[in-house]
Amino acid sequence: MVLGSGASGWWRAPAFVVGCGCLIALLTYGLRTSFGLFAAPISEGRGWSPEVFALAIAIQNIVWGIGQPFAGAIADRYGSARILAAGGAVYGVGVALMAVSPTPAAFHLTAGVLVGLGLSGGSFTIVIAALGRLVPEEKSSQAMGLATAAGSLGQFAFAPLGQTFLADYGWQSALLLLACFMVLVPALAVALRGRGEGGVRATDGPALPARDAVRRAFGHGSYLLLVAGFFVCGFHVAFITTHLPAHIADVAGHSHGGHAGMNTAGPAVAAWALALIGLFNIVGSYGSGVLGSRYSKRGLLAGIYLARAGVIWLFITLPPTPTVVLLFAAAMGVLWLSTVPLTSGLVVVMFGTRHLGTLFGIVFLSHQVGAFLGVWLGGVAFEQTGSFAPIWWAGIALAVIAAALHWPIVERPAPRFAVSPQPEG
Repeated sequence: MVLGSGASGWWRAPAFVVGCGCLIALLTYGLRTSFGLFAAPISEGRGWSPEVFALAIAIQNIVWGIGQPFAGAIADRYGSARILAAGGAVYGVGVALMAVSPTPAAFHLTAGVLVGLGLSGGSFTIVIAALGRLVPEEKSSQAMGLATAAGSLGQFAFAPLGQTFLADYGWQSALLLLACFMVLVPALAVALRGRGEGGVRATDGPALPARDAVRRAFGHGSYLLLVAGFFVCGFHVAFITTHLPAHIADVAGHSHGGHAGMNTAGPAVAAWALALIGLFNIVGSYGSGVLGSRYSKRGLLAGIYLARAGVIWLFITLPPTPTVVLLFAAAMGVLWLSTVPLTSGLVVVMFGTRHLGTLFGIVFLSHQVGAFLGVWLGGVAFEQTGSFAPIWWAGIALAVIAAALHWPIVERPAPRFAVSPQPEG
C-alpha cells in the first residue's frame, strides 16, 4: 500500500514524511548555498587565487552530478533512508574538513569530492524521488514542490546565518559550526524508510531492470531534450550562487557617485541577495509544483527560461545599486528552482515512478555538468578579464536555447513505458 492510503501511526502519515523530507532538503541545500560567502575569506586566509575556490566548487558540482544517478539507483532498489543518512554524514565530514584543508589539493578533495559525494546521497534530489513514491499519487506533485521550496527556505536561513558566523567567529569556525547541522540528516531520514511498493500505481511504469529502463529512456527524444535543457538550469544556479558575492564586491569596488552605497554595504547586500533568492524561490518552487499539475509542464519551463534571460539582461544593464541587486535576487528567486518540480514531474509523466531516482538522477547529472562549467568558467573569466560579464551574457544566450529545447517536448508517457503504447506523434 502506498504510504498515506492506510498506514497507521503519525510517524507514517504523509504530512510527517513530507515534513522530514523538507527538513532534509532545507539543511543540505541551504548549507550548500552559503558557500559563495566563503570564497573571499578562504582565498585571502590561505593566500590562494580565486580560481582555487571556484575549481573546488566546480568539482563538487560534477561529483554530485556523477554520483546522483548511482545514489538514485540505490534509493530505487533499497529505499531512500539509508542513502540519505550516509550522504548527510559524508557531507558533514566534508564541510568540517574544508576548515582545516591546508593546500589547494586538500581543499579540492574536501570541498569538492567529499561534499559532492555527500550531496549526491543527501540532497533534495533523493528526497524528491522518495516523496514521489511514498506520498499518495494525487499529492506527489505538490510534495515535490514543497521539498524544492524547503531547499529555498534553507537558502534564506543559511545565507545570513553563514554571514553571521563569518563575522563573529571567522571562516574556519563558521564552517565547523555549519557542519554540525548535518548531524540531523540521518535522524530525519528514518521517516523516509520504505519504497511505497505495496501497491502498483498507474504511473509506476513496467517492472524493468534499471539498465533497460535507462536504455529505453535514452531512446526517447523528449527525455533527451529534457536532459539537455536542465544543463542550463545548473549553469545559472551554480554560477550565481558561487560568484554573485564576488560580482557585487567587484561592482562595489568600481562604484562612483550614485552607486557609492555598494562600497560599504557590499558584503551585507551579497548575503541578503542570496537569502532573497531562497525566500522568493519558496513561492516559485511550490507555485510551479501546483501549476505543473494543472498546466503544461514543458510550456511553463520554456516560460521560466525566457524570463531568466530577461531578468539577467536587466541586471547587467541597469546601474549596480543595492536596490537593483536585491530586486534581481527576488525576481531570480521566483525562477530559481521552480524548474525542479516541473522537470521531475515530466520524468514521472514519461516513465512513471519505478525508476524515478535513476532517471531523474541522469537529468540532474546534466544539471551538474552545467553547474561545473558555470562555476569554473566564472572563475576563469574573472581571472583573465577582471569581470564576470562574459558569463552573464552566456547565461542569457543559454536561457533562450533552453526555452527552445523544452518547447517541442511531448508531454505524455513514453511509448515503451506506457501501459498501452502510444505513438509519440
